[in-house]
Amino acid sequence: MRNIDKIIIHCSATPPHKDFSAEDIRDWHVKGNKWSDIGYHYIVRLDGAMEYGRPIEVPGAHCKGHNQDSIGICYIGGMDKDMECAEDTRTPNQTASLLELLRLLKKFHPNAVIHGHRDFSSKECPSFDATSEYKNI
Repeated sequence: MRNIDKIIIHCSATPPHKDFSAEDIRDWHVKGNKWSDIGYHYIVRLDGAMEYGRPIEVPGAHCKGHNQDSIGICYIGGMDKDMECAEDTRTPNQTASLLELLRLLKKFHPNAVIHGHRDFSSKECPSFDATSEYKNI
């Protein structure tokens, strides 16, 4: 098993109320970016359903320089309706599922620190301050 010291949260940078699946993102990453697979390990859909992406044993392709020792989670949304500004569009179901997933992952990786992608990038992803919000998990 990989040594996991970070859990990094992302958004799909898509408009609110427009749902996408792990398969949709896999297509974006494989066909669009020419990657070998989806970059994230978990996807949280609008209704809170969690889908698997890349196998957890395999490093992700979600945060340059931090893929070897991290787990990548992506919630669907993160942009305003006009796709002009980052916006925390998490539904109540997404918020609950994300919290549940993070608590579970921390049980298996107790030393992992939860971050937002924005902690390692100039992007606003995941459109909220995940580091602060989840610091007590």
